[in-house]
Amino acid sequence: MKAIITRKLPLATDICLFELSSADSEPLPPFSAGAHIDVHVDGFTRQYSLCNSPAERGVYQIGVLRDPASRGGSIAMHAYAAGATLEISEPRNHFPLDAHAKHTILLAGGIGITPILCMAMELLDTGRSFELHYCTREPARAAFLDRLAQAGLKEHSHLYFDSDAAEQRIDLQAVLAQPDQDTHVYVCGPAGFIDAVLGAATNAGWPAANLHREYFGARQEVEGSSDGDTAFQVSLASSGKQVDVPAGTTVVEALRTCGIEVPVSCEQGVCGTCLTRVLAGEPDHRDVYLTDEERAANDQFLPCCSRSKTPVLVIDL
Repeated sequence: MKAIITRKLPLATDICLFELSSADSEPLPPFSAGAHIDVHVDGFTRQYSLCNSPAERGVYQIGVLRDPASRGGSIAMHAYAAGATLEISEPRNHFPLDAHAKHTILLAGGIGITPILCMAMELLDTGRSFELHYCTREPARAAFLDRLAQAGLKEHSHLYFDSDAAEQRIDLQAVLAQPDQDTHVYVCGPAGFIDAVLGAATNAGWPAANLHREYFGARQEVEGSSDGDTAFQVSLASSGKQVDVPAGTTVVEALRTCGIEVPVSCEQGVCGTCLTRVLAGEPDHRDVYLTDEERAANDQFLPCCSRSKTPVLVIDL
């Protein structure tokens, strides 16, 4: 659908807020805390979490970090000004709040504050117990400090900066020291930050079902990991057709050359758009979307980035 950028505001170093409104008379679809939208810009499709309260029905707000090391989407987005029209998707939520949690621990690293802020506002609006921990390199790179300083959120928020003394930085072991079946943990941010949080939680004995994460990009060890790839085949269950997947070629690309289109969006194993059932064979999981338990089941994979450990992978296409 079409949306108009009604406001563009600087939030912090290299971070801007974009407020989007409907380009026609149709109202924007509602969304829930943790949801994101696809934004199509200059040939790129990127996912951005909605960062305003779900109670606001008239606008979507996204926070975008301009990353010079990105593949170009964020740079193209930052070139847009208020008044421009964008094509966006309806909101989707792969990172929802647990409705039954008696307490929620929210942890954000850098631009990962965007879905976490939305969650905090939802929890505040509904009177539920929560705490928010926000880590950035320095105050100048921390977005939404004004919102976090407002009454309500301020009492629940804890800020940490790498530029501060070591004793003022976050102590994950202390934050996650008391595993509780009725408490859920949500983390979003750079891969290293998420892995540190999940590692600390696992070491403390938190149940895996109570840990929720959303990556904004592939792990570094996943990106550029085509060295050592071997060729394999995917077999399409509906027809028995076998498609060769050469080394250095993704399953999505190999299928496309045969006229078979799989819906994709991020093509980094982040968003889950291309999630496909596996009926036989063992996937070589290279995504950051599936949980460890889901990977271990070996009954689904993301063909945009993952491969196969067996000569043939039978997929539900």
